[in-house]
Amino acid sequence: MYSAAEEAQGATETMAWYAYCIAERSAFPELARHRRPMPLPNVTGLFGNQTFLFPAADLTVIVSEHLPEDTARLAGPEASAACREHANVIATAFKRSTVLPFRFATTFQDDDALRRSVRSNQRHFMANVERLRGKAEMHLKVLVDDVSNEAREQGSVSAAAGQQYLAQMRETASRQRERQSKARALTLQMNRMFLPLEEEITCKRMDSGKMLIDIAHLVDKSTVERYQNKYSTATKELKDLAMQLSGPWPPYHFVQRETRTHA
Repeated sequence: MYSAAEEAQGATETMAWYAYCIAERSAFPELARHRRPMPLPNVTGLFGNQTFLFPAADLTVIVSEHLPEDTARLAGPEASAACREHANVIATAFKRSTVLPFRFATTFQDDDALRRSVRSNQRHFMANVERLRGKAEMHLKVLVDDVSNEAREQGSVSAAAGQQYLAQMRETASRQRERQSKARALTLQMNRMFLPLEEEITCKRMDSGKMLIDIAHLVDKSTVERYQNKYSTATKELKDLAMQLSGPWPPYHFVQRETRTHA
């Protein structure tokens, strides 16, 4: 026999759900005697909607009600604020549990679709939870001078012809290799300095003519303070680099994504 709260939640059987993340059911003792979604107190989701813990075997999915009009709102002017709200819910859950974040705007049409998705990916989700338990992501942004002057290169190409054009193309390719070499050397230096468990790196050229190297490091939560101390040392030793640190964050860059969805 269900409690009054469970009976009230039974009305949500055909409700569409917006999904934030998967978490460990054991991290939420209040789920011990519940088989249906139950409210997650003091955690507000997108557009002010109540969040729920949706139990699924040894896991729970943190969700909120997804109304028909919310789909358009996720793609409209409110999208930026919604993205921040999405991240805030995940960050709150991360304080209590290992989390596997869903991509922004992941929805399921009803309870059955959500259950099928978790069931079909159960082994994959559990492997991710085991691998990421007790770990966090630190995020480094490093801004460095580029090795090439794009504006000068483009001007030379437009004025050149024949052999001059080919020579300019070779020079451009050479500078691109220099740029890649410089980025590799710097990321290797960061790896040796911070000793992460894993890393994800992207590099792009800014309009300012500088290179922005985005580095995500996976670390044990117990070593976050040590990591922050290493960052303080790095900013003093590498004064020619503009560096910015944020975290600890949920491990967004380190969740393996090979999943099947049933939206």
